[in-house]
Amino acid sequence: MTTSLLSPTSPARLDDLSEDERNEAFDRLQQGLPAVWRAMRANDPRESVVVVPSMSIERLVPGSGASNRALEERYLFMLLLLRQPRLKLVYVTSMPVDPAVIEYYLSLLPGVIPSHARARLSLVSVGDSSATPLTEKLLARPRMVSQIRSLIPDPAFSHLLPYNTTRLERDLALLLGIPMYGPDPRHVPLGTKSGSREAFAAAGISHPMGVNDVRTVDDVVTALARLRSARPRATAAMVKLNEGVSGAGNAEVDLAGLPASGDASERAALRDRVMTMTLESQKADLPMFLDRLTSRAGIVEERVTGEDLRSPSVQLRVTPLGVVELLSTHDQILGGATGQSYLGCRFPADPAYAGLISSEARKVGEVLASKGVLGRFAIDFVVSRTGGQWSSDAIEINLRRGGTTHPFLTLQFLTDGRYDAESSRFLTPSGDERHLVATDHFEDPSLTGLRIADLFDLVAVSGIHYDQARERGIVFHMMSAITELGRVGITAVGATAEEAEERYADAETRLRDEARVSLEPHTIW
Repeated sequence: MTTSLLSPTSPARLDDLSEDERNEAFDRLQQGLPAVWRAMRANDPRESVVVVPSMSIERLVPGSGASNRALEERYLFMLLLLRQPRLKLVYVTSMPVDPAVIEYYLSLLPGVIPSHARARLSLVSVGDSSATPLTEKLLARPRMVSQIRSLIPDPAFSHLLPYNTTRLERDLALLLGIPMYGPDPRHVPLGTKSGSREAFAAAGISHPMGVNDVRTVDDVVTALARLRSARPRATAAMVKLNEGVSGAGNAEVDLAGLPASGDASERAALRDRVMTMTLESQKADLPMFLDRLTSRAGIVEERVTGEDLRSPSVQLRVTPLGVVELLSTHDQILGGATGQSYLGCRFPADPAYAGLISSEARKVGEVLASKGVLGRFAIDFVVSRTGGQWSSDAIEINLRRGGTTHPFLTLQFLTDGRYDAESSRFLTPSGDERHLVATDHFEDPSLTGLRIADLFDLVAVSGIHYDQARERGIVFHMMSAITELGRVGITAVGATAEEAEERYADAETRLRDEARVSLEPHTIW
C-alpha cells in the first residue's frame, strides 16, 4: 500500500482500505506529529490547528442535538490559541455559532487585535442539528471534508485536535492528511473502567478492591460476594459500565443488612439488591443498564468511605516527544443520585493532598506513556482523611479531554500562567496566584427567557466580565444553550479560592435576577 491511496484528490478511497491498512496509514501520519509540535512552539507561520469537538462517545442515554451543540461550543476556548500571532485555526461545529459568541471570545485575547485574530480563524458548520456525533456527520459529507482540507495552509505543519479519539477521528485525520493529537483509538481500552484498574495495578498505586470485566447479573453477584468476603464491613459497592461518562454509567448497590458472607441465602439477597440498585443517571432504567453491561462489560468495586471524603482529579499529558507532563489538579464538584455525576470543579485542588495524588498520577502517566498513549488525559481519585492523614484511591482514567480541561486551559491561555506542582499553586508570569470555580451545569428554567444578547447586556452593565488587566472575573461558555436548555457554563477566576467562590456565587445570583426580571408580566394597555 502507498500513501497515494489517501490522495487529497480522492478521499473516497478510504473505503477501499481494511482496518489494518487504515491503522498502518495512521501510524505513518502520526510520525509527523513531533515536527508539528516543535513548529507550534517556535511560532512557525505555517502552523495551523483543526478543532473538531465531537462527542464521539456512545453514552448510556444518547444526548440531544441541543446538548451536543452546547458541548461542541464548550471548547470555543480554543479560540484563545489565536493569541499566537501567526497561528491559523479551523473550528468545526454542527450548526453555525452566533457571531456575538465568537466576538466575545476574541475580545478576551490578551495583547491581540480581535480583527487580526478573526482573519486567522475559519469557522465551518455542517448544518446538521441532529444528535449524531459531529465527526460522523463530517465523514458522511466528503465535500465538507475537502472544504476543511482546503483551509489548511500546510498539512505538514497542522494537526487535528478532537474532543475524544475513536476510529471516526482516525479516519477524519486520514482524509485531512494531518496527524491527530490524542490517544490512538487502539488505546481506548486503557480508558475504560476495567482498563483503568489494570493500569493502576501496573503502576502499583492504591485503588478500590473490585472485579474487572463483569457482564451478567450472576457475574455481579459473584463479584459482590467476593467483595463482602474480603471486606465484611463494606456497606456499599459500585457497578460501573466500562464506557460510562461523567458518572452516568454508575450504579450503587446497598450492602447493609444482608445475610453473613457465605450464608446460603447470601446470593439470593445480593441478586435482589442488584435488581434494585440505584442508577446515577435518572434518564436510564435497569434493563438499559444491564443490556449495556452485557454488551460492553464493566466492573464491580467497593465504594470508598471515610472521613472528609473528596473527589479530586489530576490532568496530565504525554507530548508527541514522549514526555509525561503533570498539568493541573482539581477538586471535582459532584452531584446526582449517588453523588457521582460531574457538575464542575475548583482549581487547584487542596494542597493538603494535591501532592499525594500528583505523585500517584505520574506513575499512571508513565505506564500509559510506555504503552504509546499520546495526548491529554485525567485521572480521578477519592481521598479521605483519618487522624489528619490523607490517603488516596485511584478511581478511573479519562483518556480524553473532560470537564476540567476547558476551565483550566481558559485560565492558562488568558494569563499565560502555569501550575506549579511543587507548591500546588497556579501562578501568573508575575508570580500572582489564581484560583477558579467552574461549572457546565448552571441550570434554571427561568434562563430560557434570556438571549445571548441579554447575557452580554448583563455582563456589560454589572461589570462581572473578565478583567484582563486584573486577570480576574467571569468567563462564560456554552452560551448558545441558555435559551434552548436553560443552561450556561461559568468560570470564575479570583486571586484566592474565596474570591473565586464569591465571584461565582455573584454571577449565578445576577443571572437568576436578570432572568426573573425578563419573566415579569407586563400590563397591556
